Amino acid sequence: MNSFGQDVVCFSHLRWGFVFQRPQHLMSRCAKRGRVFFIEEPVMEGDSARLQCATCSQTGVHVVTPFFPRNTERESVPTRMRECLKDLFRQERIQDFVAWYYTPMAIEFTDELTPALTVYDCMDELSAFAHAPTGMLANENKLFQQANLVFTGGLSLYEAKCSQHPDVHLFPSSVDRAHFARAMESIDEPPDQSSVPHPRIGYAGVIDERMDLDLLAFLADSRPEWHIVLLGPVVKINVDDIPSRPNIHLLGKKPYEELPAYLSGWDVALLPFAQNDATRFISPTKTPEYLAADLPVVSTPIRDVERPYGKLGLVSIGRTHREFLEAVEQQLLDGRPAEWRTEVDSFLRALSWDKTWAEMERLICRDLDRSQRESVQEQTAPLPIAKRRVSVAHV
Repeated sequence: MNSFGQDVVCFSHLRWGFVFQRPQHLMSRCAKRGRVFFIEEPVMEGDSARLQCATCSQTGVHVVTPFFPRNTERESVPTRMRECLKDLFRQERIQDFVAWYYTPMAIEFTDELTPALTVYDCMDELSAFAHAPTGMLANENKLFQQANLVFTGGLSLYEAKCSQHPDVHLFPSSVDRAHFARAMESIDEPPDQSSVPHPRIGYAGVIDERMDLDLLAFLADSRPEWHIVLLGPVVKINVDDIPSRPNIHLLGKKPYEELPAYLSGWDVALLPFAQNDATRFISPTKTPEYLAADLPVVSTPIRDVERPYGKLGLVSIGRTHREFLEAVEQQLLDGRPAEWRTEVDSFLRALSWDKTWAEMERLICRDLDRSQRESVQEQTAPLPIAKRRVSVAHV
């Protein structure tokens, strides 16, 4: 079991099989010591409702996906989800559990649950994303009222949320160093990248409204000898919106296990994010992953990349398209200086998803112990004076 003993029921807006990132890293570690039920958002397809439960063979996480008829009305989803949870809790005999939220929208159908502890791991400002559900902020306020612990995935989010809850903790994006360090080993070139000429500058991650597509077009047009490799799923934007150039190579989503092989063939890694509401609070997980793969990194001025990576000189920042291009050009010339490698190694030594999970687990145990002590005190506390007098009078 977990060191805190309870099952964990996690409510996520991201699907388990999507890009392997923060929820997958943390819940995989949690599942090493106990049961984790990862509740996905419903899929609207077919003509009947069903609950699909599958166990991830690599991590042991139980992935729970509700399927509702394609014509299901939005207003009926919370009621349907409540029924699904009742079925799940009954089938799996879930009683003593920790509720873990990635999406505040789950508050709409979890109001009848009685967890031993509630955790809100705020990894993004979801209300600022394209097509965000109405009610996101109102539901987040409710979640703040119910949560015992709040974790944030970056410094900007921490600064925004720490005034909204009395127990907020900063846990920035971490990294599996050993996994991405494989990029420095001799790895076979992936077939779909082997024919791409050098120099290669690449991006790995979700391709959506947060991407500065004009910047990609500018780089491709300004330096036709450079080749831009894009790895990741295209969501919430049309794939036709991505600039079509002979030197832009859209290779699609890749399994987490294969990423080091792709990164090993790059010369510079990119964080080409736009400056908009959706990127104001992001803390890209790719930053330490690129560095662990021994790649020079160039980013647009994302606050959680500037602090600390830019200030420490670990990542170059391009504030305009021209500055970004010049920064990439400089990185191609400089390569990987020994001093930079030493500083990167020193910084990454303090980062680990294992360490992040261990500290989160410590805080959870602390609050559970506190709750149990308070419960015992309530049970053993003497009755109030007024009630004791009434009792004596009746005797």
